[in-house]
Amino acid sequence: MRYTLRQLEVFLTIAHHQNLTRAASELAMSQSAASSSLKDLENQFDIQLFDRIGKRLKLNDQGRQLRPKAEALLQQAKEFEQSLMQHADAGPLNVGATLTIGNYLAVELMARYMKDHPSAPVHLEVANTAQIAEQVLNFQLDVGLIEGEVNHPDLEVISWREDEQAIFCHPQHPLAQKQARGEAITDNDLLQADWILREPGSGTRQTFDRAMHGLLPDLSVTLELQHTEAIKRAVETGLGIGCLSMISLDAAIQRGSLVHIQVPQRDFSRVLYLIVHRQKYRSAGLNSWLELCLQHP
Repeated sequence: MRYTLRQLEVFLTIAHHQNLTRAASELAMSQSAASSSLKDLENQFDIQLFDRIGKRLKLNDQGRQLRPKAEALLQQAKEFEQSLMQHADAGPLNVGATLTIGNYLAVELMARYMKDHPSAPVHLEVANTAQIAEQVLNFQLDVGLIEGEVNHPDLEVISWREDEQAIFCHPQHPLAQKQARGEAITDNDLLQADWILREPGSGTRQTFDRAMHGLLPDLSVTLELQHTEAIKRAVETGLGIGCLSMISLDAAIQRGSLVHIQVPQRDFSRVLYLIVHRQKYRSAGLNSWLELCLQHP
């Protein structure tokens, strides 16, 4: 064999960082050793995998074509090593989840998975939809659980479960009082309110923007926050009204600290998705995780 797994590891780490120094540091190698490893790989096959732009190494077309195959091969090697060392069918799994899923759904799934595969640790990364999709595309994550819609030719998007977002407010808010009197909440009421929303790029914000078509330019957005709990706390203190998944609101609505505002003229339904890189090697662990998610929506 004219290449080594270490050479592939160096190639992929440099592709991730686009910087030789950071790649060498992650791999606990000297910069010269990492550079030599890459040069040896390129020279053995008379190819160039990166364009050199100053100190930055940027994947060229050849490198981009070979990267998914190298990722799959290295993943297979790691899985084989895991089986040899621990006699396990599943190895470590890197899962990405958007905020609502990460806080309210992913931990239970992780517990189920680790019960079935006690020697297979799961690492959970929580970020917004755009960030999770980017990490799956860069092979930093094995699978993503997202709230927003993504459209990329390299991503397989699997419908997972239905969800519903809801507008909510403090029990003493004028909208809650109006609803309690049996009066319908109109679009004009929504325009008069101060809003506390998730940040652009999140799946929750994407669903909100779609549902509020025609009103968006005139809405009064007081705050944009990255954390679901921060939005709930801000609404509970009377700073405005919000819109989040019912998954995150059920408990607060049940205890009466928040009120679900009914707006049947606006559609806040959505689908949650699983995303995997189309060229990602489907390890036993990854297949097991996907099956678990689809069996326990």
